[in-house]
Parts: sequence; structure tokens; C-alpha cells
Amino acid sequence: MLSHVNRIGAGAPVSPLLSVLVFIAVVLLFEGLYLMWKTYKGPQAKKIERRLKALSAAGDSSAQSHLLRARMMSELPPFQRLLLRLPRAHQLDRYLLQANLDWTVSVLLLGCVALGVASFLLVTALLHQPFVLGALVCAALAWLPLVYVQRRRYRRLKKLEQQLPDALDLLARALRAGHAFGAGLQMIGGEMADPIASEFRMVHDEINFGVSLEQALGNLSVRVPITDLRYFVVAVLIQRDSGGNLTEVLTNLSRLIRQRLKLFWHVRVLSAEGRLSAWLLSLLPFAIGALMSVFNPDFMAPLWTDPLGQSLVRGMLISMAFGIMLLRHIIRIRF
Repeated sequence: MLSHVNRIGAGAPVSPLLSVLVFIAVVLLFEGLYLMWKTYKGPQAKKIERRLKALSAAGDSSAQSHLLRARMMSELPPFQRLLLRLPRAHQLDRYLLQANLDWTVSVLLLGCVALGVASFLLVTALLHQPFVLGALVCAALAWLPLVYVQRRRYRRLKKLEQQLPDALDLLARALRAGHAFGAGLQMIGGEMADPIASEFRMVHDEINFGVSLEQALGNLSVRVPITDLRYFVVAVLIQRDSGGNLTEVLTNLSRLIRQRLKLFWHVRVLSAEGRLSAWLLSLLPFAIGALMSVFNPDFMAPLWTDPLGQSLVRGMLISMAFGIMLLRHIIRIRF
């Protein structure tokens, strides 16, 4: 009797309602897993985690928390003591902070040394080139991590400078609407894009945690060494001590920064011909040498095989490097 019932149940078709319920259960399961992932690992959760770590003084190596505790130049105590004695170590540490990199000074210096040694061994041991050429290549490649940090810092500060007029306008409108200065800083941190939003959020958080306004703005000027931002800091501190219409000052400062940036880009447009000439003069010898090596390799062969030709190539590369540096210095415009 039991086997007969089992055969009937096995052969009976599955109810459509049961299929729909199973489908809904699977969908709800995946939806729950997605919501759980979004709660703990989503973009908003990571943003909150970074801000909490920035305000806690433990277990964080991000650039935002370093103003609330002493920045470590190395995770190893001997390297830490050694770097503290170096005169330029603090400047490198400040550059890393301004570039918004999580590196330490020891990691940066070890990267430079490792890249230089590897390039020297590659040129001398594997390519069998002279010691002088290996030393030059080593010195050139060892600077690459520093150049990367400098380039990243320059781009970040340039973007901050371009965002600053909009931030000052937003702060001036908030003050004109009756909001407090701290609420205006919070608006900048919540409504504008990074990197200026994170910097002003940091100022607002420092003020909320008991740091004085003067010290918080001083920390901001250290993290963002822009002349226009220092004008903003000076204007706020003077208005705080002696009074005055801060809204009008911020509006005038924003207009002045916009006019200066407009003049800067106008000058860059006028000097575009000079920059293009510098690029052509720098790349033309290499392009001609490559084309002649392809179309007439016998004519270019003595430069690679004859010792005199190799010496001429090395001298040409050194002179070209100095010429490129001189041209870069001529066409670089500072305001």
C-alpha cells in the first residue's frame, strides 16, 4: 500500500503554485544576499568606514587620520628612528599626504632604491653596457616613484584649485541664508565632489571633535598648500577676530580666483605654439633616428656597433635630456 502511494506521488505533476513559490523564495534569497553585501561592503558602507577610520586614531593608515595622530614614516621602529633624523623626510611625508597616497616614506624610498638597483643590474649584467651608462639609467629610473608622487600631488592640487571658487560660492550662499559657518563646511563636504569635499569634511569633523577653528584651518592649509586657499583661511580668521561681512569677502575672493584662472588658461592658449614647438624639438631627433634605422639600417649601424658611435649616442642622449629640461623650464608658466 505504501509503495503504491509513493508511485502515485512520484508520478504526480508539480503544482504551478509550488513553482512560483520556489521562484519567489530564490529571488528573495538573492535579494537578501545583495542587501547584506551592500550593507557591509557597498560604496556607502565603505565611505562611512573610511570616515570612521579617519576619526579613530587606531588601525588606520589613510591620509585623513594622520592629522589626529602622529604620522608614521615606517612600520619598523629602526627605520622610523632613522627617517626622523633625515632633514627631507618630513617634506616627503607631507608630499605623500598632499598626494593622498597611503604610502609611508620608507616604502617610497625603498621603491626608489629597488628600481634603481634593478635597472643598474639589467643594464650592466644582462645588456653588458658600461658602468657609467648603468649608473645614469639607475639614477634616472630611481626618480620615477618621486616623479609619480609629484605628478599625483600636482594634479590633485590643480583640481582642488579649480573646485575652490564653487566651494566658496556655496559657503557664501549658506552664510547668506543664515546657516552657521560649520554648517556651510558640512554642505561643501556633502554636496561637492572629491577631493575638496573630503578636505572640508575633515575640517568640519575636526571642529566637531574639539579642535579650534584656527588649528583646523591651519591643518587644511598644510594639506592643501594653495595660495588662494590661504587667502580664504586668512579672511576667515581675520573676520573671526575683528568682525566684518564674511559673505562679501568670500564672494569677492571667489570672483578673483575665477578671473585669475581665466587669465591663466588664456595665457596657456597663447603659449600653445611654444609648447608644441618644444615637443617637436624634443621628439624630432628620436623620430628621425627611428625612421633612418628602418629605411637605411646600414647607415645607422655604426652608431650601435662602433665604440665611437656609441659614445656619440650617449652624449646625444645626455645633451637632449638637458635640452628638454631647459625647454620645460622656458614654457612652464606660473601664476
